[in-house]
Amino acid sequence: MSYIANSEADRQAMLREIGVQSFEELIQYIPEELRLKRELDLPQPLSELEAVAHLEDLANRNKRAVIFAGAGAYDHYVPAAVRHILWRSEFYTAYTPYQPEVSQGTLQAIYEYQTYICRLTGMDVANASMYDGGSALAEAVLMAAHHTRRHRVLVPENINPNYVRIIETYTQHQDIELVRVPLRDGIVDDEAVQQLVNDDTAAVLLQHPNFYGLLENPERIGQMAHEAGALFITFVDPISLVVLQPPGEYGADIVVGEGQALGNALNFGGPYLGIFAATRPLIRKMPGRIVGRTVDIEGRTAYVTVLQTREQHIRREKATSNICTNSQLCALAATVYLSLLGEHGIRRAAEKSLSNSHYLARKIAEIPGFKLKFDKPFFKEFAVETPVPAGQIIDRLADEGIIAGVDLESMGMGSGLLIAVTEKRTQDEMDQFIAALNQFKR
Repeated sequence: MSYIANSEADRQAMLREIGVQSFEELIQYIPEELRLKRELDLPQPLSELEAVAHLEDLANRNKRAVIFAGAGAYDHYVPAAVRHILWRSEFYTAYTPYQPEVSQGTLQAIYEYQTYICRLTGMDVANASMYDGGSALAEAVLMAAHHTRRHRVLVPENINPNYVRIIETYTQHQDIELVRVPLRDGIVDDEAVQQLVNDDTAAVLLQHPNFYGLLENPERIGQMAHEAGALFITFVDPISLVVLQPPGEYGADIVVGEGQALGNALNFGGPYLGIFAATRPLIRKMPGRIVGRTVDIEGRTAYVTVLQTREQHIRREKATSNICTNSQLCALAATVYLSLLGEHGIRRAAEKSLSNSHYLARKIAEIPGFKLKFDKPFFKEFAVETPVPAGQIIDRLADEGIIAGVDLESMGMGSGLLIAVTEKRTQDEMDQFIAALNQFKR
């Protein structure tokens, strides 16, 4: 039965067709407190002309803001060519490349993306992307548990709390125990790791730089994980990898990260790009898909999907993630971004972010009542103790066109303001921010 219910009789007929007597019976499993008890508050319908005029009016009310917020989403510059290439119809409307003979462009773009990620991370193999950094980290946890057949995963307290909630959701019915690791002055307490890791530990997680922007000691943490027979999983900022040691050089088994910074706009929170790379022995356990380069019977270069872990392609009980359709578009943005900037360009972006953040941190620390929350090395993000609640600063400066940062208390990460600085921030913008913060000095 396929029609629109325009009358009560139509609605009742549709309900009978699906085997229920009433709409209330249909939604019986939705908790009472979550149900809407009134009619939807919707305006009257508009014509196309009126709707466009209304949307233009709303858009014109937007104000340009200078962004100093981060916590997993960063205001890096996206070259105009990235969007221009993404909007080509052969990419923008592409579907899963089931037929390689007609999908060579898409498959080559995927292959190039994997190559870039392997070069950035120093790992053996990368898949053709995940949905976002948080889900990539959760998938890495599942992969480690299934590979080692162990049940404990060490999760430091300075991993992005949004990602931790995703891990908790993924592992809720997986017989996996998440063990929180305490901190020492903002970074992972390696003595606590030594005490907590045991022969039932599947993986030790590490975010580097961590949620507070601080640099960790990955070599030491990785060594302790491997001595216990566990996998070492690192979550990275891809922009940082051109100035920090890549994970492949300090013994990471699985590397994940949020790839939004690589050519993807903030987009009000998504869609984003989950980076996932691993060592060669783990290739068969990786979620998603992997594209390889080969030659056809005439000796011409050809690109094909060499590994797919969707339930359509392998036995359902062996399937992992169902990464499909056009989630590749965000990975394509990263590919175009990296190809345009090249090794020197992305290094300049990273070094400019580094120098900008340290300039701003130094100047803010000079304001009476403000001080850095941690006296540790950081990359492009840092936490500041403030003389008034951070939420008050954020609300006040929003009226002045400045997004001041992230309120740590609102994310359950202690008090203070988390500030991120990218290569986009100019000297004038940073000085304007410093001047605005002076109104709160003590």
